[in-house]
Amino acid sequence: MMKSLIKTSAMMLAAVLVMSCASNGTDLFNGKDLSGWTVYGTEKWYVEDGILVSESGPDGEYGYLGTEKDYKNFELTAKFKQDEDGNSGIFFRSTFEGTKVSGWQVEVAPPGNDTGGVYESYGRGWLIKPDPEKDKNLKFGEWNDIKIRVVDDRVTTWLNGVEMIDYTDEKIGEGEGQLALQIHSGGGLKISWKDIKVKEL
Repeated sequence: MMKSLIKTSAMMLAAVLVMSCASNGTDLFNGKDLSGWTVYGTEKWYVEDGILVSESGPDGEYGYLGTEKDYKNFELTAKFKQDEDGNSGIFFRSTFEGTKVSGWQVEVAPPGNDTGGVYESYGRGWLIKPDPEKDKNLKFGEWNDIKIRVVDDRVTTWLNGVEMIDYTDEKIGEGEGQLALQIHSGGGLKISWKDIKVKEL
């Protein structure tokens, strides 16, 4: 009886753990290398002490690290830290021709530069910027939590638990493609990432 109870409890615990892992999403970054990602451009992407680091290279141009897989409807969570100039972003439903990207970017930028807003690359430009008052939620030089939820034509973003934008757009709803991290042109940039997870919806 006791053995049966222990076995049943262990099975229930395993099921709970599996459900918990599923609800938290899938790790996009393994903490060791760039498996599952593709580098676009000459900028630097490397792993240091379990952290994914993006840094300007000698060309000081745009650089991207894209997922090998496409994602349509999803919830992405990650932590980022702007070690130096932090102009970066997270692209979704995006496609690449070299370092020319077509798609949409959730901005990750220094204070006062609309982190959490949505920008359409090589298209309409800024679609929506957060209320400037919300920018105080950004902790420059410290770890920040970002969450992006994209379902059909609706995009919602959060920064450190605060909703930044909630936006619907027909063109976004038609989009297909990869997720990608960006490093902006100009040189002198360094942004760190960790705990990058995605849950398909």
